[in-house]
Amino acid sequence: MTVATELIRITAIAAGGNGVGRLADGRAVFVPRTAPGDLIEPLGLDVRARFARARSARIAEPGPDRAVPRCVHYDRDRCGGCQLQHLNSSGQQAVRRAIVGDAMRRIGHQDVGDPALEVAESEWSYRTKLTLSVKAAGKVIGFHQLGAPNRVFDLERCEIAAPALNMLWAAVKAHRGLLPATAEHLVLRLARDGGRHLVVECTAGEVWSSARQLGAALQVAGQPATIWWQPEGGVARVMSGSPDAYPAVVFEQVHPAMGDRVRQHAVSALGAVAGLRVWDLYAGIGETTRAVLQRGATVESVEADVRAVALAGSADEPGARRHHGRAEELVSRLPRPDLVITNPPRAGMDPTVVDAIRDSAPRRVVYISCDPATLARDIARIQAPSTGPLFSLSSLVAFDLFPQTAHVESVAVLEAS
Repeated sequence: MTVATELIRITAIAAGGNGVGRLADGRAVFVPRTAPGDLIEPLGLDVRARFARARSARIAEPGPDRAVPRCVHYDRDRCGGCQLQHLNSSGQQAVRRAIVGDAMRRIGHQDVGDPALEVAESEWSYRTKLTLSVKAAGKVIGFHQLGAPNRVFDLERCEIAAPALNMLWAAVKAHRGLLPATAEHLVLRLARDGGRHLVVECTAGEVWSSARQLGAALQVAGQPATIWWQPEGGVARVMSGSPDAYPAVVFEQVHPAMGDRVRQHAVSALGAVAGLRVWDLYAGIGETTRAVLQRGATVESVEADVRAVALAGSADEPGARRHHGRAEELVSRLPRPDLVITNPPRAGMDPTVVDAIRDSAPRRVVYISCDPATLARDIARIQAPSTGPLFSLSSLVAFDLFPQTAHVESVAVLEAS
């Protein structure tokens, strides 16, 4: 139901980026685009039994960390890609630390404060991948609006994207008529070697006949790119550019420099590994496996994406066994580890994997996470009573991989006792 509005003081930012305040009756209210310290009038207030949500807010008194957003789309189009551009740097960093700390205390039942945050060198122009939605037969291509998953606005430029991707997007946008009618998403990606890629994801339908024409147009515009076509349910293939191009459909961090820092920290947190067996779960293209091998370990490397496994295997070294498949289906077949490093997707680890880690009794578990809530949940499960060792949280560090957003990467270390 809706109720008459009242002035509310925002006291915190919740996971997801909404500001949190309290109604007069004590119920929490979640309001997008608000900052700690803001005194607001919530607009479009929807009150439920235990909490309330507002569509937006009128700022009666700004909080001390409020800032003017750089991106024209942030307020004008209510872009859902960023959630915190209305906060200054220190305010954003405090929010991301608090999101991790709150999850660990509330969900993980850990007696910890907010963790230290490794700050990114740049808060802008860092993303090396953009995923855009295509609507209205290509007339609208961009990001979803905040809180409106069915609405997309036409993107001019993205302020957190690498300059090379914004230049590529401008050229693609100028020739959008050459995109297939069945296009659903465009993925623009900048590889580490500087190569640029355009992946066109389509619904089932006719073969894309104008891909080479688009490739030529981008070349003429001075924005060459390898163009990929990925039909629904099919395998991506190169339509224009080098057929030996880096597989742009394989996962890699959108902020590579910070991703490298996370991996270096996580590998170091394993401690001495020479002569030990390490599980590398959700191993991706094998960068962590290679780093651990170089320190003298043997590695059981598990990854579900066959393309990532193939790419990792192209630089294979002795001491690594690379397993293709889902971690929950493979962990029971792996030899017992001395150490575990795990880097699951946002959904966290399947309970089967959690149980296998706990029951295999490694000395140490290093958990890399992009979602504080699932990290906290999985740590609590690993620490659940069992006949094996008890695990204690010995270290927790957050990394600022995604400035201007409410997303944050974390590395937790569990020690067996």
